[in-house]
Amino acid sequence: MKIKSYAAMEAGQALKLYEYEAASLSAEDVEVEVEYCGVCHSDLSMIDNEWGISQYPLIAGHEVIGRVSALGEAAKNKGLSVGQRVGIGWTAKSCEHCDACITGDQVNCLNGSVPTIANKGGFADKLRANWQWVIPLPEKLDPASAGPLLCGGITVFKPLLMHNITATSRVGVIGIGGLGHIAIKILHAMGAEVTAFSSTPDKKQSILDMGADHVVNSRDPEELKKLAGQFDLILSTVAVDLDWQPYFAALAPRGKFHTVGAVMKPFDVPAFSLILGDRAVTGSSTGSPGQLRTLLKLAARTSIAPKVEFFPMSKINEALDHLRAGKANYRVVLQADF
Repeated sequence: MKIKSYAAMEAGQALKLYEYEAASLSAEDVEVEVEYCGVCHSDLSMIDNEWGISQYPLIAGHEVIGRVSALGEAAKNKGLSVGQRVGIGWTAKSCEHCDACITGDQVNCLNGSVPTIANKGGFADKLRANWQWVIPLPEKLDPASAGPLLCGGITVFKPLLMHNITATSRVGVIGIGGLGHIAIKILHAMGAEVTAFSSTPDKKQSILDMGADHVVNSRDPEELKKLAGQFDLILSTVAVDLDWQPYFAALAPRGKFHTVGAVMKPFDVPAFSLILGDRAVTGSSTGSPGQLRTLLKLAARTSIAPKVEFFPMSKINEALDHLRAGKANYRVVLQADF
């Protein structure tokens, strides 16, 4: 069977129509017919080989919403059925038997979890993943906008689980873009007090409308100084280096500074920023199948929906250039039109 896709043939080049012959469906795998696929900055990083791990032809796309089109023999009777609407995020496979997988930490599989992009991703009419990573989509979720929850959403939701964030927590979010705006919506739904750190004053009202309680100009040192000792968690979603010290100072005793943004420069963390107040700097990647299911259930129950704009998949290069130029209205979603 041939699968149609849009693939990068070399680093940095425009994507081209590309067909490949799919092998027989593995026993543990599920085949999904793509309806929508979000576009994440990680897709750009892989297409351009910014991380030095890309192999070509490369089919990116890892925020997929679609319908099950086939089940491997061992994937049958696992709660999935042909025609069911599902989602696939960053991870496509894990070994299922190492200590990490057995304890529900599949994303840190000791034998190496396989990213969806490395497994041939969702910029295609179909893709495949291990049944555990094929996440049932609650009926109340809008399939057109749900895709970004599977990467951007879980990336910011996992730290909230790690650090036991509740309705009484005070949380700051740095960077109100694709990830940060979803973080605000999730935190608002959970009842936490949310402060958004934004370098774009013009966004203030729209950020408040998302559910933030406060918006702070991150370019104003005096505003940052006023926040010393306040936050149980500060979540950084930015991929650029900043002056981090004011944020460390803004942590409450036992507060955590948590990064999910891929800042390539090492953090400069003075020891006493952590020692005084028993504070910590932490980070995380994507989440487990269980955490993904929990997030989608929460989103369905509380009407969490990423703010998205749509492109037909046939205009994929225009969509990627739109994201590269920083013009995305929070998240870009492709609608399959093969």
